[in-house]
Amino acid sequence: MFPARPLVVVALTASALAAAVAFQDTHPGAKAPAAPEPAAVTTAAPRYWKGNLHTHTLWSDGDDFPEMVADWYKRNGYQFLALTDHNVIAEGDKWVDAASTATRKSAVAKYTKRFGEKWVETRTVKDKAQVRLKPLAEFRSLFEEPGKFLLIPSEEITHAYAKRPVHINGINLRDPIKPLDGTDAVETVRVNLRQVNEQRARTSRVMIGFLNHPNFQWGVRAEEMLLADELRFFEVFNGHPGVRNYGDADHASCERIWDITLALRLGKHNLPIVYGLATDDSHGYHEYGLGKVNPGRGWVMVRAPFLTAETAVKGLEAGDFYASTGVVLDEVARDGNTLKIAIRGEPGVTYKTEFVATMKGTDLAGAPKTFKDKDGKETPVTGTYSADIGKVIAVSAELTPSYTLTGKELYVRAKVTSTKSPANPYAKGDVEVAWTQPIVP
Repeated sequence: MFPARPLVVVALTASALAAAVAFQDTHPGAKAPAAPEPAAVTTAAPRYWKGNLHTHTLWSDGDDFPEMVADWYKRNGYQFLALTDHNVIAEGDKWVDAASTATRKSAVAKYTKRFGEKWVETRTVKDKAQVRLKPLAEFRSLFEEPGKFLLIPSEEITHAYAKRPVHINGINLRDPIKPLDGTDAVETVRVNLRQVNEQRARTSRVMIGFLNHPNFQWGVRAEEMLLADELRFFEVFNGHPGVRNYGDADHASCERIWDITLALRLGKHNLPIVYGLATDDSHGYHEYGLGKVNPGRGWVMVRAPFLTAETAVKGLEAGDFYASTGVVLDEVARDGNTLKIAIRGEPGVTYKTEFVATMKGTDLAGAPKTFKDKDGKETPVTGTYSADIGKVIAVSAELTPSYTLTGKELYVRAKVTSTKSPANPYAKGDVEVAWTQPIVP
């Protein structure tokens, strides 16, 4: 049995060993262990990312907390989300009533259960319970993951001309934008899109603006859209049940407006293509069904090599995306003069692809049209135009449809319609649809 050494000796021995190790680590001739080479951010080919560009929360007129809304989209398979509250970006200090309605009480209870009492901030002011709305900067880290989910700061620039709604979504804004008046509806669209473009130039930050729901209260006519030079995007589909996507006997549908706008911009005014978006415009997150303003009805699939706000916006600007209410496309590609589509089929579901075009030489004159509003006042609406504008020129039932341009088209776009009903449809009888973006010869 060896005699025990004094503790001081053990301590000195340990100190000497540590000093020796330290000397070796710092000696000029010593070699540090080689650190592994960092992997590339991405080596993958471009893919489609699913996102919604129109969403509301308690920061404006939505009925749920922004964290709950972000959580819904992430859990339901979206990769990016723009929170577009009216005339505000979620920043600063804001408190709302915690018990003003049964819906608000339910919202606070669900919020507390999901994120915990330590996360939820409450106070009482004049005997009324209040809860704090957290700004985007405080909650985005809970949800964002590289290559999985992204939140994009945005705003619905909410305005009107002569009581007609003119709403513009600014995507990836740095600063909130205050809506400006125009001399007419066209100028109101233009001046507010111009504000987005000016902020982009001033900040060197990639951002876009687009026109929302042109048929909401019949706010913007095709004739006004086609004359707004700055307009590059609009909502061909919006999931809010009050926006009248399909028009009526006196008003053109949003798809008809799209074709009129494309035909006259390309064939008469020498203006660029307008791309079509599908969005939710969601406000209600507690009751679901027909007539409710719910999430999950319309989205965009943007093709990009990786997931950032910049690549998403650039993909939109390039027209490298499609809009959908459920149909999934594995490919939308132009190969020379051929537009190729690959549909991801589902068992028991059939698909019809319609290639829609306006041919060169089509009569683009049109005739003005008016409509008597509820007060009996004659109001201009989108005019009457030739049926050859937005004509179906080819139909396919295949999962890999294609169309080869002849050079006689002003543009060609495709609409893929399935026989499958959406889980929570915009309107009774709806089926899932996808829209590709127009291309020109």
